[in-house]
Amino acid sequence: MLTVETRYAIDPKAAKAFDTEELRQNFHMSNMFIDGKIKLIYTHYDRMIVGGAVPAGQELTLDKIAETGTDSILDRREMTIVNIGGDGTISVAGQDHAMVKGDMLYIGMAQGAISFKGAGRYYIISAPAHTTYPTRLIKIEQAAFVELGDVKTSNERTIYQFVHPDVMQSCQLVVGMTKLTNGSVWNTMPAHVHDRRMEAYLYFDVPEDQGVVHLMGEPKQTRHLIIRNEEGAISPPWSIHSGSGTASYTFIWAMAGDNVDYTDLEVVAIEDML
Repeated sequence: MLTVETRYAIDPKAAKAFDTEELRQNFHMSNMFIDGKIKLIYTHYDRMIVGGAVPAGQELTLDKIAETGTDSILDRREMTIVNIGGDGTISVAGQDHAMVKGDMLYIGMAQGAISFKGAGRYYIISAPAHTTYPTRLIKIEQAAFVELGDVKTSNERTIYQFVHPDVMQSCQLVVGMTKLTNGSVWNTMPAHVHDRRMEAYLYFDVPEDQGVVHLMGEPKQTRHLIIRNEEGAISPPWSIHSGSGTASYTFIWAMAGDNVDYTDLEVVAIEDML
């Protein structure tokens, strides 16, 4: 019912020598959404946890995991859960939160066990916390948003900011969703790095016979991962993170680290990647 995989931090010198299989073993996130199971990946990048929960007609409960060394996973952590599936309910601290596709639920530190029900496919993101902020359900119409790009450059998209200083307080999690318009396939180009924060991507609404080429690596030592629907990538602070799909798609981005300043980044122009 519950499995946890550990991913250790990789430095850029080591990653430079990885072949495709080693890149996927260390940075690719797959098989997270399994009917009747909770699957977590515990990373050593800012101790972020990512994973999936799919009740599939059952009730699943997430509470203690050995990797955090606490009685309950939220004892010293905050969490954001995104529903990328059908209608469902998450129960935490005695309160039920009905969620439809695209809803995000922020859960503050020390709120106890979390239960998942319904037809939802729940993407889980968690990072260490220093205080408790109120649990809050955020719908897409409550998110801040920025429209970027142009159809001429195949990157017309809307960035929705859910767990973000313009919307609510959190300890270190910053989470949002980017939707590309039909005909646009590029995200986050020009690329950037943010050395003070790691990031994780989850791609979804990718057509079954399509995929995304996720770019990573140092700006002058780029690498790539081929990613399918409901898969993602762990992005170390030293790595660019950008992607291009064979069709339009949506992705969840989540950051943890020293601050929650969304603009704390260094843009990498195309000419600086040659």
